[in-house]
Amino acid sequence: MAEVTRRIGLSLGADICWPLCFEHMMKRLDLRIPVEGDTVRFEVERVTIEPFNLRQPVKYDVVVDRLTHWLHTSREWIKKGILMNDLYVFNNPWSVQSNEKHTSYCAMMQLGMPIPETVMVPAKSYAPNPDTRPTLQRYGKLFDLGKIGDALGWPMFLKPYDGGGWRAVTRVTNAKEAWKAYEDSGTAVMHAQASVEGFDRFVRTIGFGPQAHHVLYDPSAPLHDRYTMKTDFLTPGEADHLRKVTLTINAFFGWEFNSCESLRRNGIWHPIDFANPCPDSQVTSLHWHFPWLVKSYLRWTIFCAATKRKMPRTLDWEPFYAVAAKDLSYGEKLDRYAAIADARFETARFEEFCAKHLGHLDEVAAEFFGTREAKDAVRQKVAALFPAHEVERFTELFWQRIQAWRAAGAVG
Repeated sequence: MAEVTRRIGLSLGADICWPLCFEHMMKRLDLRIPVEGDTVRFEVERVTIEPFNLRQPVKYDVVVDRLTHWLHTSREWIKKGILMNDLYVFNNPWSVQSNEKHTSYCAMMQLGMPIPETVMVPAKSYAPNPDTRPTLQRYGKLFDLGKIGDALGWPMFLKPYDGGGWRAVTRVTNAKEAWKAYEDSGTAVMHAQASVEGFDRFVRTIGFGPQAHHVLYDPSAPLHDRYTMKTDFLTPGEADHLRKVTLTINAFFGWEFNSCESLRRNGIWHPIDFANPCPDSQVTSLHWHFPWLVKSYLRWTIFCAATKRKMPRTLDWEPFYAVAAKDLSYGEKLDRYAAIADARFETARFEEFCAKHLGHLDEVAAEFFGTREAKDAVRQKVAALFPAHEVERFTELFWQRIQAWRAAGAVG
């Protein structure tokens, strides 16, 4: 029997609050997990950005990646680590790079999900290129955006096909507004998408490995109030349905950490936005839900590191398409998709691991999120985003919401 150290790397951008809480809680957990005759301990380190030799070993067992979607140096270092050093990373960097919202709509439409009708619209403007003008003159076809809106139904949304944090998302109610939004879209390739009018629930489901957390979402509220603190807004059947939808999407694309927004209309849940493989992890928006997120980071990271979970280097879509081709109802297909997802995320093994080795996590979290260190993590994030004269007010607002979470039972 030997003492073995698993090294966890945090590849971070503007993240402040959750890494501080992650690091503090790892120390408080002080884990020594028996695995195959050895005792596994853990070290956490923040990954630096620097030159690297392609043959240089990677010292980490698991990397939590928050940069692949935009910082190319880190993306290529992570790819090299997976290809050459058996590194485990979430999320799959090739999938994050290549599968944008357009691809996710197409795939989930094919799997039978009730995605709103969507039309891709060519860009309004183009970067200078000697081939662009002759190409468009020969093959570009004039179109009437008003007729597209008539076909989809008004109102509709115009938004970039590749997403980007609500960037350039415009709700238009007529042809004049649609053309104005299109004129302002620049070089972005756009989607025109039917609006799900008359919905009575807007839920954002956060998926982290096999874990899922549902939030009643209010997109019209200020950012710090969009994640509401309401509970019991879903029936058990609806919660299970949205978990299956989210895990299906995540397993399909190799996104272990992703969120899915769904609207309920006439009892039917319509997924509308689910290519978010670097979802919001900040206390300044999550507040009451923030402790759940930190615990989910810990559970999945520790499980993957301790068990030396193998990184799926490629995506395998065929089992999903095999189900899609069957003569089954959507509900029956979703059950089978979710079964594939649970197998890929090793849900049963994960739950057994957490029960055996992380049973004290809830207690540790409940204690930690009442400490000075936790409040300081909140304050540091608030100070990075808010004007100086608002720092104390918003620090106290978010802190009191976390205390409400503790008072409510501090589990989940």
